[in-house]
Amino acid sequence: MQLFYNPSLDNSYKQFFFPPEESKHITRVLRKKEGDVVHITNGRGYLYEAEILIADQKKCKAQIVNEHKTVPKRYRLHLVVAPTKMNDRYEWFLEKATEIGVDEITPILCDHSERKTVKLERMERIVQAAMKQSLRTFMPKINPMISYQQFLEQENKGLKFIAHCAKGEKMELKRRVAADKDVTILIGPEGDFSKSEIDLASKNRYVPIALGKHRLRTETAAIVACTIVAMINS
Repeated sequence: MQLFYNPSLDNSYKQFFFPPEESKHITRVLRKKEGDVVHITNGRGYLYEAEILIADQKKCKAQIVNEHKTVPKRYRLHLVVAPTKMNDRYEWFLEKATEIGVDEITPILCDHSERKTVKLERMERIVQAAMKQSLRTFMPKINPMISYQQFLEQENKGLKFIAHCAKGEKMELKRRVAADKDVTILIGPEGDFSKSEIDLASKNRYVPIALGKHRLRTETAAIVACTIVAMINS
């Protein structure tokens, strides 16, 4: 099944037009014609079946013939991850975390961060493509990059963890996560969180956790954390 994305769709729509890029893909690449059915999500849990009325490569018109509402998960996973020095590694994390089932991602600027800017629109495109490829109907929320301290000043409900490599008492994430609970996990840059950042997280009731016996790259740690939470909730 090929899945398309249209965030403006809701139950009030009966007919709509695909944008030029998707119209071309439908007619030229997939070779769809009048009467064929395609699938679309609005990224908010709805899966629509639509019949093509006009197979125009610049402005393909379709009519919704069926809809299905996906039941939301009983938990939300928010990954708060410092951007990596090599941007392609962070983009890999975005793609794989979306496929596994992350709900929200916030890039943070830390004391040891080497990358200090991100391209939000590109991140959203990568997440959108991963959502469609994995046939998911909920679009993860991508937040603008903020400083580590600014993030900790925000209110985050549920279980709150920080993954770091510094010495100290830590329990493995798989032993701290509980099913059906919202989870926020902080993951630092290549140079890890600074001592002051770890102390600040502790003051804000973030529990230190380990993601295994070995030291992991930032993007690998984020994927391991995402997988553990998904498995506990499976």
